[in-house]
Amino acid sequence: MNKVMFFAHLRDKVGKECLLIEASGKTVAELKAEITKEYSLDKMDTVMTAINEEFAGNEEIIQDEDVIAFIPPVSGG
Repeated sequence: MNKVMFFAHLRDKVGKECLLIEASGKTVAELKAEITKEYSLDKMDTVMTAINEEFAGNEEIIQDEDVIAFIPPVSGG
């Protein structure tokens, strides 16, 4: 089982700060696609992903008990 964390507008859209999902063996891209479909998210292609607090690319394979964070780009000044 994996803890998947959401930040900023993603958290608002999903309605929770985190979910427990079985994502072991999937790539980051596959998990993004699954979550995009289930929660009607958009612009997931611009979202940064971290696995266990280390930035990860879309091709990274998720292991059992990894913690995944989806972090959208933010702007400010």
